[in-house]
Amino acid sequence: MSFFKDLSLSSFSAGFVAVLVGFTSSAALVFQAARELGATPAQIGSWMLALCLGIGLSGIYLSWRFKAPVVTAWSTPGAAVLVTAASSASLQEATGAFIICGLLMALCGFFGWFERIMQRIPPAIAAGMLAGVLLRFGMEAFAALETAFGLVLPMLLTYLLARRLIPRYAVIAPLVVGIAVAATAGMLDFSALSFTVTTPQWVTPSFSVQALMGVALPLFAVSVASQNLPGLAVLRAAGYQTPASPLIGWTGMATLVLAPFGAFGINLAAITAAICTGPEAHDDPGKRYTAAIVSGIFYLIAGIFGASIGALFLAFPKELVLAIAGFALINTIGSGLVSALQEERHREAALITFLVTASGVSLLGIASAFWGMVAGAGALLILQAPGLQSQLRRNGKTEPAQAQSTEKS
Repeated sequence: MSFFKDLSLSSFSAGFVAVLVGFTSSAALVFQAARELGATPAQIGSWMLALCLGIGLSGIYLSWRFKAPVVTAWSTPGAAVLVTAASSASLQEATGAFIICGLLMALCGFFGWFERIMQRIPPAIAAGMLAGVLLRFGMEAFAALETAFGLVLPMLLTYLLARRLIPRYAVIAPLVVGIAVAATAGMLDFSALSFTVTTPQWVTPSFSVQALMGVALPLFAVSVASQNLPGLAVLRAAGYQTPASPLIGWTGMATLVLAPFGAFGINLAAITAAICTGPEAHDDPGKRYTAAIVSGIFYLIAGIFGASIGALFLAFPKELVLAIAGFALINTIGSGLVSALQEERHREAALITFLVTASGVSLLGIASAFWGMVAGAGALLILQAPGLQSQLRRNGKTEPAQAQSTEKS
């Protein structure tokens, strides 16, 4: 009953928007990864069922347990890894790799390895990475004015008016206006929509060294670096000190259990989590967990209908989704920049983290969020290493003395 007391229209809206953004931004990549591995249409539906069940159940459980907006998602960079690795692994070998990846993630979480990594990352660096990850979504919201001015401008004006008059509904108001405008202009395409209940399809896993090296380990690396690190940074930036170990451990267990049905990677969400952790989700931070639970419920519903529900979300115009995601993240981007630049001693390293992350550079198949943190940590080490500073001071003292002795001679 406490959930229904804490639930509000704004948190319900935030949960829906999180699922909408999650599906429309990367569901097509999941479909492509499954097809590249040779999955049948029934198996592709099973992939969506397994992923949505894992996301929904883990998000609901963890949010309820810790009373924090813990949003989980499938690994979008992981799906990209599968597309590139499809030529070197069969569907059965890939399934075995999913199991190994889930096991590694569970061990990383329950043994506290991930927690120890996060404790060594300065908050300013994490905030700079978060702002860099989200910047693209904020920019794309306004870039959508170029291709759908008549749709995005009314949404923008509605957002600004709602921020001033009814800030609690600053996300749902432009969403409603956007759907109304899109429907009036005939921009909603439901031609591919057909609701059919999905049945799980078991794939017997097989294990090979080739799949371990080419699929499991890269999938694990990008899941940690590109999903879980920024996902936990979102929670920390919003003020939630939820322990990392159970979050990583239980999402790893969800992947492990559901891998034979197509769950290739269930991780902490970053982009969609930022939608549920901001003030637009609820005025009271202690009640924003309801937005994550609503998101989980929508994922469970989506899982029952598998690929059919993906067609429903894909019926919305791309510009509508870009606009609503960008508007929902404006405050979070601003808060991340404030936190990143607040401390002068960390400011330059945090700014480097932000710029590298926002650049979108991808090396070795790992997304820019990881490399942004590497660049920021490296900058911080160089700028503040005590041994390096003392060495420079010693050099500064000896060089004038040497110059003076040279002049005398």
